[in-house]
Amino acid sequence: MAVSDMLLRLRYRIVPDRLFGELLTKSWIDNVIPVLVLAVTVLVMTVLIPGYLSTGNMADLGRQVAEFGLIAIALTIVILSGGIDLSVGSVFALTVLTALVCMNVLGVPIGVALAATLGVGLVCGLLNGVLVGYLRLRAFITTLVTLVIFRAIYDIVFPKLASAIVASMPSSFLWDYIGFGNVVGIPISFLIFVAIALVVHIVLSRMRPGWRLRAVGGARRSAFNAGINVKLTVCMAYAASGVLTAMAAFLFSARLGSTGADTGIGLEIVILTAVVLGGVSLGGGRGSVGGAIIGTVLVLILSNSLIRMAVPGSLNQLILGVVLVAAVLFDVKWVKNRGKILSKVYVSPTYLALKERPRVAEDPVLAVNDRLGDAQQIGVGAVEGPEDVILDRDGNLYTGTRHGNIVRFFAPDYNTHEIFARVGGHPLGLAFTRDGDLVTCVGGMGVYRVTPDGTVHKVTDETNRSALSIIDDSRLRLPDDLDIAPDGRIFFSEATIRYEMSEWAVDALEGRGNGRLLCFDPKTGTTRTLLRGLVFPNGITVCRDGQSLLFAETWACRIMRYWFDGPNKGKRETFVDNLPGYPDNVNRASNGGYWVALLGMRTKTFDLAMRKPGFRRRMAKRIAADEWLFPNINRGCVIRMTADGTITDSYWDADGEKHPSITSMREHKGYLFLGGVSNNRIGRVRIADADPDWTAPDDYWGDAE
Repeated sequence: MAVSDMLLRLRYRIVPDRLFGELLTKSWIDNVIPVLVLAVTVLVMTVLIPGYLSTGNMADLGRQVAEFGLIAIALTIVILSGGIDLSVGSVFALTVLTALVCMNVLGVPIGVALAATLGVGLVCGLLNGVLVGYLRLRAFITTLVTLVIFRAIYDIVFPKLASAIVASMPSSFLWDYIGFGNVVGIPISFLIFVAIALVVHIVLSRMRPGWRLRAVGGARRSAFNAGINVKLTVCMAYAASGVLTAMAAFLFSARLGSTGADTGIGLEIVILTAVVLGGVSLGGGRGSVGGAIIGTVLVLILSNSLIRMAVPGSLNQLILGVVLVAAVLFDVKWVKNRGKILSKVYVSPTYLALKERPRVAEDPVLAVNDRLGDAQQIGVGAVEGPEDVILDRDGNLYTGTRHGNIVRFFAPDYNTHEIFARVGGHPLGLAFTRDGDLVTCVGGMGVYRVTPDGTVHKVTDETNRSALSIIDDSRLRLPDDLDIAPDGRIFFSEATIRYEMSEWAVDALEGRGNGRLLCFDPKTGTTRTLLRGLVFPNGITVCRDGQSLLFAETWACRIMRYWFDGPNKGKRETFVDNLPGYPDNVNRASNGGYWVALLGMRTKTFDLAMRKPGFRRRMAKRIAADEWLFPNINRGCVIRMTADGTITDSYWDADGEKHPSITSMREHKGYLFLGGVSNNRIGRVRIADADPDWTAPDDYWGDAE
């Protein structure tokens, strides 16, 4: 290897170019800039204001964060739904009045006062929700009107009760504790806020109501078409906003014990500034509880600091207005350009040098022939994307389709078929268990098991997460092929952790180890990652020794062997290297060897491009994706090799019309059945020298009893 190539390989091995693109995919990346701004603001205020980080000042800040943070979360929920709530200031004032009347004037128990306060907030929120959600009025105008209505009610009621509120104080220890109590120096109101914020965060990020809320805010019509009750979702968002605002008012009332004519005036602008600063998009569907809290802390620190520095109130409001405009401008630009930036930097090629391509035309074994030219075509037009095929003991043929079904063709002529099971995603690799259950890798979903009566059960959809991975690699993105060991363990490959099912070919441009080998153990019900850093691992087959397996690394054009049991446990070695094409599924043959599908053949141009990562990076940045240079995955063949990896046969479709791209093959009673992820048919061709009685179920599990 030339020195330049050695340096190039070293550079791409050491420098993690992919990290920037992976960071941009994370939802929390929106909070990075607000966090940095917050850190700088705290640092500046610490320098300008003596004793800024004192315990007393931090406790006061914590109580304010508890109150205004709840309102910020309330507004975040509404904005996530695609709406806006300008009435939060008036709702806040009205619920503060309710809490004080209950505690100071009526003297009711604190539980009753809390229920009444939350009830008023709920009524206000439901009014907004019905008007905006069910009557489909414009959120901006509607909440502007309710702002005026709620403020008018407050202005009418407050003067009549002001004296009574000031004249008496409730004798409630719990009321005083909520307002001024501490737990190890932390205000109790702040702890209440943290608990509520945690619950809301879990609901928004981990539960169906949150997913539906984001779906409605991101694309309302699509959410409706998906079966989400859009009107109810929007209405409940406003109702939740009213309740959270009322809770904030209750904490505020316990702390101050009074209210005034200006309570809540201008609060909607302050909260809106905080929310937008926290990375919540005004367009809806994007934002988080954490971002809202960060924005709240930033606005409170800025406001309080300006007051302590004797900045006039009008100038204070002017500064907040400028900050809001800047935040909105940044949000608009960020939303507009984030996708463009990501599309240019996410594809991260690396150096991958393959050996000189074998000359197929000069090899008597690999030379193009027409052994597949007379192959019977099964299910033409009845299947789309039969990536893998498999046969049961009775000779019935099964395959998955891109429509989410597993289709069964009945032996012996395969002219009739039925939908055996509806899985949902695209079933890829297939394997039968000892008991006759069909196990399949489903793109984007995980590994699933189908019982003989067609009932679908999830086996696994996650594994242990890498400690240093930016991408959440605990989720299975593209489980590809699988096989089952004698003890029932399921070994399967995940081709890539960086790309989804629809983008699998883009992984070829990177040429890096984005894939892994995994194992599901039915005894423990757990899934573990065995090998990482594999170059698009694909076909899996358990060897007859019951201690090792073969798996294909597609873009590396090789087949590897891995020992999962026995004296060589954990060992990995190359079984076949420098194949003339890109290996896909690997399966057993009746002669004791193996069949390998080559989904496409190598070209000098793409082999050269794999040694030029800079070229591939520039290509991905500068030209449209439909003009990128991809590997040749439109023309392939099937090869047969011995148990030691020697290639002995090849099967081609000379005209490239019936089975140009082949991703799988299965031998069964003297015939070879062919599948292809881009085909709309299954092929069957007779193998002249095959054992006419051999079947894979018998080879794996023995003769049926």
